[in-house]
Amino acid sequence: MLSSGRLALFGSLLVFSLAAPAWARQSASAPTPEEHDYVIHDFHFKSGETLAELRLHYLTFGKPVKDASGRVTNAVLILHGTGGSGRQFLQPQFADMLYGPGQLLDIARYFIILPDNVGHGKSSKPSDGMHAHFPSYEYDDMVAAQHELLEKGLGVNHLRLILGTSMGCMHSWVWAETYPQFMDALMPLACQPVQIAGRNRIWRKMVIDGIRKDPDWKNGDYTAEPRAGIQIAADFLLIAGSVPLLMQSSYPTRDAADKYLDEYVARVSATLDANDMLYAVNSSRNYDPSPKLESIAAPVMFVNSADDFINPPELGIAEREIKRVKNGKFVLIPGSAQTHGHGTHTWAALWQQYLKELLDESVH
Repeated sequence: MLSSGRLALFGSLLVFSLAAPAWARQSASAPTPEEHDYVIHDFHFKSGETLAELRLHYLTFGKPVKDASGRVTNAVLILHGTGGSGRQFLQPQFADMLYGPGQLLDIARYFIILPDNVGHGKSSKPSDGMHAHFPSYEYDDMVAAQHELLEKGLGVNHLRLILGTSMGCMHSWVWAETYPQFMDALMPLACQPVQIAGRNRIWRKMVIDGIRKDPDWKNGDYTAEPRAGIQIAADFLLIAGSVPLLMQSSYPTRDAADKYLDEYVARVSATLDANDMLYAVNSSRNYDPSPKLESIAAPVMFVNSADDFINPPELGIAEREIKRVKNGKFVLIPGSAQTHGHGTHTWAALWQQYLKELLDESVH
């Protein structure tokens, strides 16, 4: 069995809300955040669909501070990955490194906003009752909802920083192009600023097709979770978020690996909803910030990890595209026994020096 630290790691492999023990392992030192809901009425999706009430759940630390002109100066928006929630940023490897007194995102200084994005956490999602009749959301819809939450729900008219992991990393690029003057700085972690294609698209489509082609999915109107579709999703989540060095050392024999896989699939399958998973993975289908990278105004500190299955460094995409960002910098963290594959994005000790550099350089 995994230690508690490794459970937290594997629970955040792809930042899917997979293992309750991992998400429940919150920082013991960070205070309890405030927890709220904001409802957007008659929300219009890019698909042409509408939702009479779109609920956005969110957590906050601290209070907003405004300058003499009324502009908020200390708000930080932190965006989670596919299938995750704002609560993932309460894990010790993130919260204990950033939120404390004198730390980079000290909650006595900053107004920290941790939303559950559309289709995720306690926000509106297919499993709430609409099933596959829920609007077919995409990243532009999710960012538009985040923007309304900030401006109308929280009165935040400017952000000191957007930090996003995985799907949240991609949302950071959408923010940078859609609302280029809204933030002072951006830190995208674990993604690429181009259309999802190649192996990244293929494994996602395998998950989507695995659910849709399971006869027990019943066009989304199932009463019991479609077993085959859920198993396919769980299997691919494990591979996509895998950490080769750690997994080899943790499961050095065939029997150890087989035992872990059986336990993992049983644990993960019990937490997944097929429609929520299908919608979450499919929401990336139209993502492509590459045509407008030159329009980004704010400084960008873009960080990937070399042992990330989803964003392998040999593609050279990050190094090529960051040259088109006027104030952009890309950092590739070398793979090692300390990195965590795709999940490196949540282990702040590995990249906080680059966050400090970004905050120092973007002070006004």
